[in-house]
Amino acid sequence: MEDEFVQRFPWFVDHWTSLNGFTCVVAYDGSEPVGFAYGAPLTAGREWWREHIVNPPERCTTFGFSELMIRPAWRGKGLSAQLQTALIDNRPEGLAVLLVDPDHPKVQSLYESWGYSQVGFRQPFPDSPRFAVMVRTLR
Repeated sequence: MEDEFVQRFPWFVDHWTSLNGFTCVVAYDGSEPVGFAYGAPLTAGREWWREHIVNPPERCTTFGFSELMIRPAWRGKGLSAQLQTALIDNRPEGLAVLLVDPDHPKVQSLYESWGYSQVGFRQPFPDSPRFAVMVRTLR
């Protein structure tokens, strides 16, 4: 937690929750929260993923999938897939986009198994990791 980028997580949460259409799903074991996923629609025409695609769709709305977290004791039980499905199923947008740290190939493979494809790399902040940009068609 000494990493300055990680310490800014509360800022990221505040940013995402302020966006129109912010959506969050939470998994519970009884009354105990064990995981969550959230995101929001991206502003039309300002989708940062477009720079990574040679022929991006002209009129395509995008859902930004920001975070997916499962508490350690509940990992490996299929909750990630359930949260991801609950978050993006029935979305009106045409695409979902996310960033994943390529230093975690198992996580990237998990997203690939859900239909996401890597289209490039992006380092959104000077002190952030260089993330793989992943896109999935929703409809």
